[in-house]
Amino acid sequence: MALFQSLSERLNHIFSKLTKRGKLTELEIKGAMREVRVALLEADVNLKVVKSFISDVSEKAVGQQVLESLNPAQQVIKIVNDELIALMGSGNSKLEVASKLPTVIMMCGLQGAGKTTMCAKLAVLLKKQGKKPLLVAGDIYRPAAIDQLKVVGGKAGAEVFEKGTQDPVKTAKEGVEYARRMGFDTVIIDTAGRLHIDEKLMVELENITKAVEVTEILLTVDAMTGQDAVNVAETFNSRLGVTGVILTKLDGDTRGGACLSIKAVTGKPIKFIGVGEKITDLEPFYPDRMASRILGMGDVLSLIEKAQEAVTEKEAKEMERKIRENSFTLTDYLAQFEMLKKMGGAGALMSMLPGAGKLNLKEGDIDEKKLERFRAIILSMTPKERDNPQIIASSRKRRIALGSGTSVQDVNLLLKQYDQTKELMRRMKGGKGKFRMPF
Repeated sequence: MALFQSLSERLNHIFSKLTKRGKLTELEIKGAMREVRVALLEADVNLKVVKSFISDVSEKAVGQQVLESLNPAQQVIKIVNDELIALMGSGNSKLEVASKLPTVIMMCGLQGAGKTTMCAKLAVLLKKQGKKPLLVAGDIYRPAAIDQLKVVGGKAGAEVFEKGTQDPVKTAKEGVEYARRMGFDTVIIDTAGRLHIDEKLMVELENITKAVEVTEILLTVDAMTGQDAVNVAETFNSRLGVTGVILTKLDGDTRGGACLSIKAVTGKPIKFIGVGEKITDLEPFYPDRMASRILGMGDVLSLIEKAQEAVTEKEAKEMERKIRENSFTLTDYLAQFEMLKKMGGAGALMSMLPGAGKLNLKEGDIDEKKLERFRAIILSMTPKERDNPQIIASSRKRRIALGSGTSVQDVNLLLKQYDQTKELMRRMKGGKGKFRMPF
């Protein structure tokens, strides 16, 4: 399911009724707001937050300027968008950097929220920013927690400091001292979680903050738990003074309650969101982009950032040249599959496109497995076949299908789609040769 798909569909339905009416009356706006209220409550948004949100939107939406404007429905949608942004925070909240390095980030949360994996994901993100992070193993209670941190730390290319089952407070202190000696500029401490909040857990976390100078206390919460996530955030914040929240599992069947409630209830910003299982699936949280996605307006800025990460300027220029010269080969087609994979796959990208919600795509409509089959087929071809697909006759198709574990029909489908893509690119030649992905 796409991010907040259910809530997004409900809101789009409500606003589509408004746009059909042209001029709006105060009664019609109040009726729409009642429906928005129900949609937010069904998305598991905190009741107090919903009441305040609807009150603020209604007050602005029934103003004379809106009711007498040429397009009041669009004005109402803009007000809802602005209020959603205000609800989730005014802007992206960056990590603080300590005046005296290393910067110490203490990760906390309940068991099952994905805290240990999140430590490694954060390390990957920091390394992209030129930082040198050290992971410190402070969870001595959960079986294999230290081993798990070593595994995910290895995937992230980050060193793990551990002292077995010694007191986690002592390990945290020694880890920071080690980081200072060895030139690490950031320390990420993985602390113990519990199945529920208990006094022993809180005291241990408080003792770590007394033993080392902690710059950030980041709480990892499972977005799929809805209001429970907000309650957890409130409790941790009251004891520790949390500086920010990381929401995990936003790629799942998330109704949106936690995302829309945490900042309003705790006053603490969501700093990052986990959007998948891969080690790279962690993104900074932008309230304005999230509001756009909830309202079905897409998230073009995040899409551009993903494209810039996946495609270098040199690669883009080379693709532009190939389009211009009509020399696009199956090797280039394969390169585009790789780019798509780097950007999170077709499904992830579709959710960022404006109006994607109106397409009513269901899980499985975008066949990621088909793209993988196409990739396998091209990899089973010889370099000569990739450069000259016209030589691929029946015998070659059978060999390629056998080598890729697919069927001749799959090979034919790939070649047909390649021809269509090439034709599309040929037509694009007149458009000043800008690089675009043909998906």
